[in-house]
Amino acid sequence: MSSADRPRHALPHRLRRPRFVWMSPKSWRRRLLFWTGAGVVGLVAVLFAIGADHAQHLFRLAVAAFPWLPFLLTPLGLGFSAWVALRVVPGSQGSGIPQAIAARHVQDPAAKHRLLSPRIAIGKILLTLVGLACGASIGREGPTVQVGASIMLMAGSIAGLGREPGLILAGGAAGVAAAFNTPLAGIVFAIEEMARSFERRTSGLVLIAVVAAGLVAVAMLGNYAYFGHTAASADWHDWKAVLATGIVGGVAGGGFSALLLWLSARIRGSRLCGRPVMVAMGCGLALATIGTACGGLTFGTGYEEARAVLDGVETLPWYYAPAKLLATALSGVCGIPGGIFSPSLSVGAGIGSVIGGLLPDSPLGAVVLLSMVSYFAGVVQAPLTAVVIVTEMSASPDMLLPLMLSAAIATTLSRLICPRSLYHTMADSFLELLKADAAGTEPATRKATALPSP
Repeated sequence: MSSADRPRHALPHRLRRPRFVWMSPKSWRRRLLFWTGAGVVGLVAVLFAIGADHAQHLFRLAVAAFPWLPFLLTPLGLGFSAWVALRVVPGSQGSGIPQAIAARHVQDPAAKHRLLSPRIAIGKILLTLVGLACGASIGREGPTVQVGASIMLMAGSIAGLGREPGLILAGGAAGVAAAFNTPLAGIVFAIEEMARSFERRTSGLVLIAVVAAGLVAVAMLGNYAYFGHTAASADWHDWKAVLATGIVGGVAGGGFSALLLWLSARIRGSRLCGRPVMVAMGCGLALATIGTACGGLTFGTGYEEARAVLDGVETLPWYYAPAKLLATALSGVCGIPGGIFSPSLSVGAGIGSVIGGLLPDSPLGAVVLLSMVSYFAGVVQAPLTAVVIVTEMSASPDMLLPLMLSAAIATTLSRLICPRSLYHTMADSFLELLKADAAGTEPATRKATALPSP
């Protein structure tokens, strides 16, 4: 039929759509399952946060009663956690962000299930709590990304959405948003760090998941700022602070990433690779020694130390930042589940406490925020995520431009020291592991499986 013979009311075939498709019961079922999954991510993130606080509190109470306890509890606890992570829930080691990134590039459902699954999510939460209860220098935010991605992948599978890369992205973003109460940071993290691009087809999934998870978190905990509301501000008169924090944070952050990758490679290439429990126990003994020597400051997430500095309650000693950096690196290579978000922010606060003392003309709170952003940006090499997450966590919008400049300097220097992105390098390791398994190369598989990922 020619265009002249076609009835005027007829539409071309490509423009025809079923009427009232948005009212389809099947479509609404999919939406409800997706929204429910995002809400569950928010609920789990809140319960995870509460459990993490209790785990750290129990450890502090135990150490206060028995100061020698870390030398026994930390090595045994980390050894047990590493064994369970390797034998019972493989794929749960490290922060979980590399697994979520790798899973977006995996097509085989069975292989994807090895990185993201309900079993891994449950094991991730429980073993992270065990690590915190034993004094490991780890955080819960990175694990929440893997947990959120696992939950959303399962919800999408039940709903029959079939958009797995977008679901993983949405789950990871929802996890960050709910863990920190930072919805914008969740979106930026998904775009900048997990996807490394803006994907129009998945932007709606990410936004809805972040909103749903955030609403659940706010309903349970209130609309709080992670580090409280600070009155910190900086202007062009504080250029020395911006420059100093950007340089020191970038060098330290890049050095941390390089150290973590170097330690991982050395363990993987040595006889210790086949003895993950011994590695974990050795790291635990080192953690106990560092923590005891520092008066217990390096145990746990480091949240309370960072909060105390921002509130002006206390200043951290000069040795806190390097000691916490080393403790976090040891926790990152010992094979236990646990992230580096909170410990990295705490290291940044320690750096800011020292730089702030050298620059008395600049507000201490502003210097600490600049250092937190610069060090975190140096570690993850994601400057926008670092800026947005610290801005939302501290409720300090006046610091936006100085934070951006400091993060840009830090990221540039970090990439000179450690050209490979930490999370994406580890994600490549997981992809290589899956390929090795598919090819049946047992030695490479055993080495990669025995090794954690930060």
